[in-house]
Amino acid sequence: MEQIKLEFYLNNTPISIEVPPDFMLLDLLREKLMQTGTKRGCGNGECGACTVLIDGEAVNSCIYPAVKVNQRHVLTIEGLGKEEEEPHPLQEAFLEEGAVQCGFCTPGMILSSHALLIKNKKPSEEDIKDAIAGNLCRCTGYIKIIKAIKKASIATQDQNSNGYLKI
Repeated sequence: MEQIKLEFYLNNTPISIEVPPDFMLLDLLREKLMQTGTKRGCGNGECGACTVLIDGEAVNSCIYPAVKVNQRHVLTIEGLGKEEEEPHPLQEAFLEEGAVQCGFCTPGMILSSHALLIKNKKPSEEDIKDAIAGNLCRCTGYIKIIKAIKKASIATQDQNSNGYLKI
């Protein structure tokens, strides 16, 4: 089968890899690049569990062709913050506010929230609800998630516009 060579940045690391032309980004991340924080949920772009950022924009990686990341910047949950030593303010807020229960939706929810905070440092509750509308959570009921995003927005307001965006 024909392969297409891709060159892009994954969590600020240059990647060069060959993939089939019909490969989805989720499959590339999980199967070839071992970025298993990106979850496989519905498989048709409805649940948000597979959300990653491409050049700062939230996308559903299960329906995003891998070939479209060529020459772009991809951010997964593994690239946000600095692991246990220095988690991102969104990660800290989700833990502090109890916005994590089973954890399945959490990576996508955090990355959708991060995309919002890149564009809007002081989001309203409606802005937050709009930003996470494509992410389904079966456990928390969203109240704690919204509270965590509000808390993180306050913590990140002093960051420069690119403070936690690793591109």
